[in-house]
Amino acid sequence: MRAGFTLDGTGSCIAEARRHATTFLETARTEHRLPVSARAADLTVLVVSELVTNAVKYAPGPVLMELRVTADTADVVIRDSEPVIPAARAADPGRVGQHGLEIIKAVAEELFIEQEAAGKRITARLALPDTLSPA
Repeated sequence: MRAGFTLDGTGSCIAEARRHATTFLETARTEHRLPVSARAADLTVLVVSELVTNAVKYAPGPVLMELRVTADTADVVIRDSEPVIPAARAADPGRVGQHGLEIIKAVAEELFIEQEAAGKRITARLALPDTLSPA
């Protein structure tokens, strides 16, 4: 299952992206009976929010978002016009902001960042079922 969205690149598109992700995952869970845990849904929406926020902040123009699910993973793919590849900064509890990539790296199973002819593509892969023990 996959869906693509073109976001206008303004601040309001961040909430729009979160709504798209929530609806997409709910459809995957209810109509396709995929094991989308509440934790996976929350983390996916968080990753969408962080990646789209960075695209809006650093890249002019529209943001392309693709969401994909398989039997056990969800991919969040964001394309923007900024060619600079972001890097996670060293942990600094005193720093205000700029922790988005650190957060994504902590919650994603895999993170791919690729430069493209006109910008970059970032793909974060998350597990759908809860793999944490109840304890």
